[in-house]
Amino acid sequence: MSHNAESTAFRSALEVIRAVEPRVADAIGAELTDQRESLKLIASENYASPATLLAMGNWFSDKYAEGTVGRRFYAGCQNVDTVEALAAEHARELFGAAHAYVQPHSGIDANLVAFWAVLADRVESPALKKAQVRQVNDLTEADWFALRRELGNQRMLGMSLDAGGHLTHGFRPNISGKMFDQRSYGTDLATGLIDYDRVAEAAREFKPLILVGGYSAYPRKVNFRILREIADSVGATFMVDMAHFAGLVAGKVFTGDFDPVPHAHIVTTTTHKSLRGPRGGMVLCQPELADQVDRGCPMVLGGPLPHVMAAKAVALAEARRPDFADYAQRIVDNAQALAEGLLRRGATLVTGGTDNHLVLIDVSGYGLTGRQAEQALLDSGIVTNRNSVPQDPNGAWYTSGIRIGTPALTTRGLGTAEMDQTAELIHTVLTHTTAGANADGTPSKAKYTLDADLADKIARQATDLLAPHPLYPAIDLA
Repeated sequence: MSHNAESTAFRSALEVIRAVEPRVADAIGAELTDQRESLKLIASENYASPATLLAMGNWFSDKYAEGTVGRRFYAGCQNVDTVEALAAEHARELFGAAHAYVQPHSGIDANLVAFWAVLADRVESPALKKAQVRQVNDLTEADWFALRRELGNQRMLGMSLDAGGHLTHGFRPNISGKMFDQRSYGTDLATGLIDYDRVAEAAREFKPLILVGGYSAYPRKVNFRILREIADSVGATFMVDMAHFAGLVAGKVFTGDFDPVPHAHIVTTTTHKSLRGPRGGMVLCQPELADQVDRGCPMVLGGPLPHVMAAKAVALAEARRPDFADYAQRIVDNAQALAEGLLRRGATLVTGGTDNHLVLIDVSGYGLTGRQAEQALLDSGIVTNRNSVPQDPNGAWYTSGIRIGTPALTTRGLGTAEMDQTAELIHTVLTHTTAGANADGTPSKAKYTLDADLADKIARQATDLLAPHPLYPAIDLA
């Protein structure tokens, strides 16, 4: 059997891996099979192109390259300079940014670079030097409080977790919650939408150093012009985490007031999710913060990952092509069709719909917790993740919601008609799943009952729905 270049590349790679550790090769092949056969509706996942995937498996993996382009702490980094400069150039041009830093290994790393860049730019304190001589894990709550006071008791205002914010926006389990005195803004209880007047009121009262915009589970557009005005009114640095919707910004679906780059002092993002690149992070910023951001390594990061920066350069180049804008628009069209299909079938959606790539279902109307719904859907070949809803009575572990997104299925070529069919599959599973009980008869937030035959039937229907839209159709590992 003859194979094209993509098939040959991946088949050859697996053969080389199998010669050393066949179980790893088998797991890689099994992952491709699973992804081909499952309805991937996790809003933060996508499918990177073969070119992007191949760019990560090469000799750049072996390079140490601390520093920045032209200013490395290791010799022999001229080729790393080339790919990092290309990735930064593509990022600047794609997003219209003054400066791009493409070294962060993840979205959390990108946020940490941004936080420390703002602190270093705005605050000069001996407390930072004192903290460096002690292990961070040895610092007590009193130590953290004292450190914050020496730093001016710096404050962060960001979206609450149950309203759709992210752990890295100042919540105590994350390092950001130890760096900052944090307060959250929520959403209107009746509509689920951001109330900008209340955000302004909270900012005037709290006077944060950093106002954070952005989200991981808010299904609507955000007006970044208004948030910047609020930040300016209290002298705050305005930071936006656009990790989830970066592809919609790149594809010019979000423009004007809804494009964070012209309005924010500093913007962070992942390079996967809706941007469809490798797992990684990136920081965009105004010129006045560029020097501090470029100190991300060694300030926060370990050595850069040149092979991932190479993949970022490839993915960002792909995003600059005209067809990416069409892809980004189809993400939103599909999300809205999915939302409409669920609403017609009686589902309850947070905010009543979506403007972006994600839909948040309140599954309490089905008598389920998010954990029960997530597992029942997985049993049926539909991959989602549980998520909190505003004022969630079940907390962040069990939750009352399911977050679903359309970037991955849109990459496969599914359209609005298939989204309505997907809504039917989801609704069927949830209506036929019942909450279980613990051994003592009390209601369980984790156990559930779903007929195995029905789950198998839905899984087959999901596979049939995907069949006309094969994943990586040019790749044949047989």
